[in-house]
Amino acid sequence: MRSLELAKRNLKEVWRDPLSLGLTVGLPVVLLLVLQAFGQFDAIFAPTSLAPGIVLFGFVMLMFSAAMTLSRDRESALFARLLTAPVRAGDFVAAYSVPYVPVAIFQGVLLFGIGAFLGLKVEGSIGLVFLVLLVMSVFYIGLGMALGSLLAVAPLSGAYAVVLILTIFGGAWMDLDAIGGAFQSVGQALPFAHALDATRNIMIGGAGFSSIATDFYWVLGYALAVVALALVLFRRKMLE
Repeated sequence: MRSLELAKRNLKEVWRDPLSLGLTVGLPVVLLLVLQAFGQFDAIFAPTSLAPGIVLFGFVMLMFSAAMTLSRDRESALFARLLTAPVRAGDFVAAYSVPYVPVAIFQGVLLFGIGAFLGLKVEGSIGLVFLVLLVMSVFYIGLGMALGSLLAVAPLSGAYAVVLILTIFGGAWMDLDAIGGAFQSVGQALPFAHALDATRNIMIGGAGFSSIATDFYWVLGYALAVVALALVLFRRKMLE
């Protein structure tokens, strides 16, 4: 019950912060509108190819917002009071994570809706596209929980920059095959490229689940691992 009340409080905090919410939702929209103009020069900037990468960019901002909320609370008297409640680490992490899922869904729907007006087309299952992106949103939110459990507020901007660079160099709006070398090897080891490959294969090539299963399970594995990491780190902070 107490974790539910904390989740309600965090949900209100998310939607009561117009600046953070505006940047998290609005900036990806601006990027989509700006970068799609280069689609005539490079196919990766065409709306159909670009939209999934812009969604991931929005998730990076969502990750940062989630991490900041947890880190700020952790440094406040509120957190000390919360730790006196008979609530498990998993309940705390869920209470801080769940409020960001509707924002992630809203981001995806909004960006794909705008992309449709710009020429975005989905040859395969749009439901399968959103399934992959939903799992990626869990990864980013879980990463935000891990970072918020581990770091103070000040270092979070550095962590945000690192994740943003990894997302961009994971193929968000550049072709990893064209880059090659170490960048491609690192990119293929991380979940970003797999999520983008899966969504683009569905949207452009009409691929079904069997065709993108390897990429999907790669993304799912990372999502589960980072959520587990967040639980371990948060539990450690509770015991300190």
